[in-house]
Amino acid sequence: MIRHTRLEHRFVKHLPEKIEPDVLYISMEYGTAAHSCCCGCGEEVVTPFTPTDWSMTFDGETVSLHPSIGNWSLACRSHYVIKRGRAIEAGPWTDEQVAAERQRDRAAKAHHYGTAVLGGSVASPALQPSANPAPIGFWRSLWRRVTGNSE
Repeated sequence: MIRHTRLEHRFVKHLPEKIEPDVLYISMEYGTAAHSCCCGCGEEVVTPFTPTDWSMTFDGETVSLHPSIGNWSLACRSHYVIKRGRAIEAGPWTDEQVAAERQRDRAAKAHHYGTAVLGGSVASPALQPSANPAPIGFWRSLWRRVTGNSE
């Protein structure tokens, strides 16, 4: 159950030591937001802004985060959306749904960052067996043709 339904946003350089309830702290410098869990349990929730994690929209008056926030690692297991400064409760997820979402998240990160998903964890490119070397960029390819240098 969501106890904190309205969130005041505060743009800050650094996140404060003590996270106040009903406040969404946003650090653009560090590309992250933090708030006290909207269920009221008091746990700190951090949402990093990356191409594969969360994105933030500021419309000049309110803040929205996308996608939803599923606190599956917390005892409360709360799940909600922050849209236009309001926390909107979302339905609970089963353990199977959480596992599937975690796998989808690992795959999205692997795809975006060019790593492989091995045995359910993300491995760096240096650890991957590969028959095909990583593609080279356009400018490097052009430079190699012009200079005849294959590096």
